[in-house]
Amino acid sequence: MAELVFLKLGGSLITDKASSLTARPKLIRRAAGEIQAALDQRADLRLLLGHGSGSFGHPVARQYGIQEGLAQSDDWWGYAETAVVAAGLNRLVAEICLAEGIPALPYQPSASSLCQDGSLLHLEITPLKEALGRRLVPIVYGDVSFDTVRGSVIVSTEEIFAYLAPHLHPSRVILATQVEGVLTADPLRNGATRLVREIRASQLQEVETSLTGSSATDVTGGMLGKVRSMCRLVQDQPQVTVRILSGEKPGLIREALVNPEMDQGTLIRI
Repeated sequence: MAELVFLKLGGSLITDKASSLTARPKLIRRAAGEIQAALDQRADLRLLLGHGSGSFGHPVARQYGIQEGLAQSDDWWGYAETAVVAAGLNRLVAEICLAEGIPALPYQPSASSLCQDGSLLHLEITPLKEALGRRLVPIVYGDVSFDTVRGSVIVSTEEIFAYLAPHLHPSRVILATQVEGVLTADPLRNGATRLVREIRASQLQEVETSLTGSSATDVTGGMLGKVRSMCRLVQDQPQVTVRILSGEKPGLIREALVNPEMDQGTLIRI
């Protein structure tokens, strides 16, 4: 039977989050090459790819207060601008994936998503199912969404993964980030860090006090937000495991895709 894996390339990995609208095409190309190598090695592997918006979507979203909501505002320019720059990064990722031999299919979350007070209520799933059934690789990404209470929000890739998991039934989720996994402190702020090897979803409250958000502009909560979203996913879907690891280390993305037993980074499980 085919195994479905959700893989996210983090925004801090594929962009320079310290410089607005700056992608890292060489790294994206190398990651895409590893993904294609994994797909070649394992004919039974099916993949839903996602990526963060990094220095494309987050600075613009913060500038216009998208996450806080535009319900009382008549000026929706910032909502449109955020959507356009996020889609621009998605197109770049998709083009590089295609060039590396991956049958990439861009999927725009804001075209069908709807949220309620920050929670994702709806995302059209049928096209994703059809794409996966035809061995295409859909690419979702962090995007704007209309919200029935706040007016507008940002939906992270992790939130999209959590919404899709009970419908698409992945066995594993892999988050490739700029760092080696979940650390007890932000290495850009404090050099004294420790890698958290395993997080039990039921014990999140015991470990989250030692976790931090991102030091760069991230309107979706940085690493702490990622861990919270993934713990909720695992609690709702106990058969799923999540691994957070470094996408900076060559070969690690390919290894994680082909080998469910690899032990790099941080494992989140029930």
